[in-house]
Amino acid sequence: MPNLPRRKSYSPIELIQGIQSGNRTLLSRAITLAESSLPHHQIQAREVLQALLPTSGQSLRLGITGAPGAGKSTLIEALGLKLLEKGHKLAVLAIDPSSQLSQGSILGDKTRMEALSRHENCYIRPSPASGHLGGVGRHTREAMLLCEAAGYDIVLVETVGVGQSEYLVRSMVDFFLLLLLPGAGDELQGIKKGVMEMVDAVLVNKADGENRLRAQASAQEYRLALKYLTPATEGWKVPVLLTSALEKTGLEQFWQVVENFKTETKQKGLWEKRRSHQLLEWFEQALIEELKTRFFQTPSVQTLLPELKSQISQGQRLVSDAVEKLLNHWQKPEESTGG
Repeated sequence: MPNLPRRKSYSPIELIQGIQSGNRTLLSRAITLAESSLPHHQIQAREVLQALLPTSGQSLRLGITGAPGAGKSTLIEALGLKLLEKGHKLAVLAIDPSSQLSQGSILGDKTRMEALSRHENCYIRPSPASGHLGGVGRHTREAMLLCEAAGYDIVLVETVGVGQSEYLVRSMVDFFLLLLLPGAGDELQGIKKGVMEMVDAVLVNKADGENRLRAQASAQEYRLALKYLTPATEGWKVPVLLTSALEKTGLEQFWQVVENFKTETKQKGLWEKRRSHQLLEWFEQALIEELKTRFFQTPSVQTLLPELKSQISQGQRLVSDAVEKLLNHWQKPEESTGG
């Protein structure tokens, strides 16, 4: 496909047609448009997304989390290349709350996944945090829909495993993977119960050479721990597997687990149930986010807020009373114009 001439902007129709034809340049432009906070960009992004909505939703959405250093980049590249060999089209997206600290940023990972990033059937896209983790979650969902409309049948969503990012990824994928390093004991104690309860599989990475025995011991510890936790997917027994992304072992076994999960959950109706629940959750999160933005941008709120904060900090006003006063003040302009 010939390179398009550089332009400042494309019309929604051009973006829609370009995405449907698999043009990665226009896919990137559309995602950038969706990530923009400018009102006219948001209007255009909604037009594009609405038009492409019927052709989205057909991919397998795989989430992966793990602390920096767990080997996510190496695993993604090794697994991704195998999936591409099988004839799949792969999109890799990222929720990166720590990009400002240069930890786990996919901007860096992309340079380490050279073979994957060069493949014509793979698309890698960073999602900068911009200091607002919730907003990144919303834009990652939109990026996912656009990638699906462009024909990518596997969408891998990565998080560096910091703070709420695991929950955000869990809320937008079909299958959620936790990647860990060999060495149970202290490491096992450091894993939050909440994260373990969100996953559909655990991979103990770097199970090679002198690490293999440690990896086997770690895997057994994790299996024992999971026996006492409620699985994220009803009726699913969370497997703990060994892999070496470096030696490319254990990847076929892991992907068979993903395929089995897809078949089993679809047969039970759990696949579509999760998708429907995620859409409603996305709607509620987006609504709360938009209400919050509009609330704090209201001039009357901006005028009154500093005074109330001062009174609260000096112990002169109850927090609940200040909240009530601010909400009432916010509603008055609407009441006066509502007729």
